[in-house]
Amino acid sequence: MPYGQVNADTIQSSTTGTAPVFKDGSGNQIGTLCRAWVNFNGTNGAIRAAYNVSSVTRSGTGTYVLNFTTAMSDNNYTVMASGGSASGVQYGAVTTASATPTTTQASLVAFNTAMTVIDMAWMYVAVFGN
Repeated sequence: MPYGQVNADTIQSSTTGTAPVFKDGSGNQIGTLCRAWVNFNGTNGAIRAAYNVSSVTRSGTGTYVLNFTTAMSDNNYTVMASGGSASGVQYGAVTTASATPTTTQASLVAFNTAMTVIDMAWMYVAVFGN
């Protein structure tokens, strides 16, 4: 089978609720599409733009819960997040807040470089999984 360029307007999985996967020439999975992402205001949880995130709940200073529009297929997904202040100064880290995420929600905590929990004006989150 020859390999080359594919031009398509739509890529659709053959299974409902399952994201398309990318495979190498041997048929081994090498990647998937981003299952959810969001850009939100960390001071109030207001969503600026999102895909598959229905809402963000600010549950306290620097703590947030992302609610997925469509549930993940399992809780073995990866959350990647970062954030910054309104002045553009980047802060320390954003991590998941619970040891076990659920298929419908992911919790986050934002820290500055002194490891103090803080609100970040700009929060960016991407979720990858099967």
